[in-house]
Amino acid sequence: MADQVVVITGASGGIGAALALALSPRGESLVLVARREDALRAVAAGCGPQAHVIRADATRRDNVRRVVQDTLARFGRIDVWVNNAGQGITRLPSELTDEDIDEMMRANVKSALYGMQEVLPHFKERGAGQVINISSMLGRIPYALTRTAYTATKHFLNALTAGFRTEVQQTHPGIQFTLVSPGVVRTDFGVHALHGGPDSRRLPDSQSAEEVAAVIVGVIDSRRPDVYTRPGSHARVVGYYDSLGEDPG
Repeated sequence: MADQVVVITGASGGIGAALALALSPRGESLVLVARREDALRAVAAGCGPQAHVIRADATRRDNVRRVVQDTLARFGRIDVWVNNAGQGITRLPSELTDEDIDEMMRANVKSALYGMQEVLPHFKERGAGQVINISSMLGRIPYALTRTAYTATKHFLNALTAGFRTEVQQTHPGIQFTLVSPGVVRTDFGVHALHGGPDSRRLPDSQSAEEVAAVIVGVIDSRRPDVYTRPGSHARVVGYYDSLGEDPG
């Protein structure tokens, strides 16, 4: 549906920027959120006059509340909120520090929690809205050892998304919480990981950010609750748990 107001966190690059560029021809009003204002403005320039930039840190609740307030002041409503901000880490589980865990929780769980909690009163008032949380195949299968802390936060995000959906839809069935699970995406994610890491663009079996963005555009239209971004991903998850002799549900 066109003419919606869509807020995208982590919009200065990667999947967030690709999503903004994919949505812009449809006529949506876009609110692009990240800490790097120059990069945000470059993305906005490619989206046209309907793109609005807000420099904010999604790991700070007061910043997220300000994004909600500024968006409502400018556009009068929010239709879709995309929690895309996040960060990886490269460290073996036996070497993880308190600071590593705290940073992963801030970047990958609290940023999404703040988004969901701060936009929810507006969605409840309207009786409609959609939150889209960008998770990962690592939130389904812990297949990257040095990404264990990141994997754990995406499992947490998956559970949080399902919990919000169950709670909110008991009284407000018009509000949807959607989980999107990409695999390896050719972005700066790897090189920007805490403690460094391999360049995601050089890893095998990867997708472009544009391919992932196209899936997200699709779930804005379909409002499906849980999607993978590549064919065969669900079978891969089932196969993993079958190999352990467990039922994935």
